[in-house]
Amino acid sequence: MYGLELAGTDDTYAAREARVAATDVTVVAPGLATARGIDHARVADLAYTHRAVELVGRTDASVESARALLTAARIDRVGSVAVRARDVRSSAGVSTRTAETELGSVLVDRGFDVDLDDPDHVLRAWFSGGTCLVGWQVAESVRDFSTRQPTDRPFFQPGSMDPLDARWAVNVAGAGPRTRIVDPMCGTGGFLVEAGLVGSDVVGLDAQWKMTRGARENLAAYLDDGYDVLRGDATALPLRDDSADGVVVDVPYGRQSKVATHSLADLVGGALEEAARVAPRAVVVADRGWHAEAEHAGWTVEERFERRVHGSLTRHVHVLRR
Repeated sequence: MYGLELAGTDDTYAAREARVAATDVTVVAPGLATARGIDHARVADLAYTHRAVELVGRTDASVESARALLTAARIDRVGSVAVRARDVRSSAGVSTRTAETELGSVLVDRGFDVDLDDPDHVLRAWFSGGTCLVGWQVAESVRDFSTRQPTDRPFFQPGSMDPLDARWAVNVAGAGPRTRIVDPMCGTGGFLVEAGLVGSDVVGLDAQWKMTRGARENLAAYLDDGYDVLRGDATALPLRDDSADGVVVDVPYGRQSKVATHSLADLVGGALEEAARVAPRAVVVADRGWHAEAEHAGWTVEERFERRVHGSLTRHVHVLRR
């Protein structure tokens, strides 16, 4: 069994992404989940999971119980160790310094050397609410999203999505090595950048020349190859049937009531039909629910999330499967 330290404050949202790298993900406490198996390499690509551990065990959220758990555990590791404790979301009220000292003393008694700078093993103790997970760290996500903020890219337009949520969307849409991800309304290319960074070949389309040029600039800044950006119509994609593994799209919001020659409803409906033609999965982000239109286009709406951005904007995230 494995434990996951989730990021953000919406555990259902975080757990949905975690399922692309882990099996049987179950939220067990605020900010914590368990899983039966994990893909170590894929954990590194997750936006809303900090790290994964091979569980020593689960107990109640007290230092005494965590120490008793570790004392009784069978440990087949040797070498140096560092103990890292965390009171997740400050919900357990434990002293993490005391937890690190107590658990470290157990390991020293078992023959480990303490090395806080470059240990052979890291033992994590996560306290949350009434639960504590103790385990050996086996994977950690790469937290470099701040280096790709929309305002720092070569081409910027207001309304661009934060790279954390863009990474979540492409992961859930099926991005990863040896996959192809399509964004039929790519804008500045934020989704394409994140999909490309986790190993996908990416294809973007946009109705505006300005956006296609800007998206190419942004992709060139972060990716060496494996991308293509075209000017085109999201309702008539120049792609073969079933030629992609996933589609991800942030559709125009209400203030953009008409795009090119399409009304917004016609644009979204047509784009959803084309997405269903080329890929088995999709993530659609919008300022309203488009679930009825998705179902009419042949999709099953697996899940929906609402992500508040600011007072006047809540993003509706639709996870679709054909």
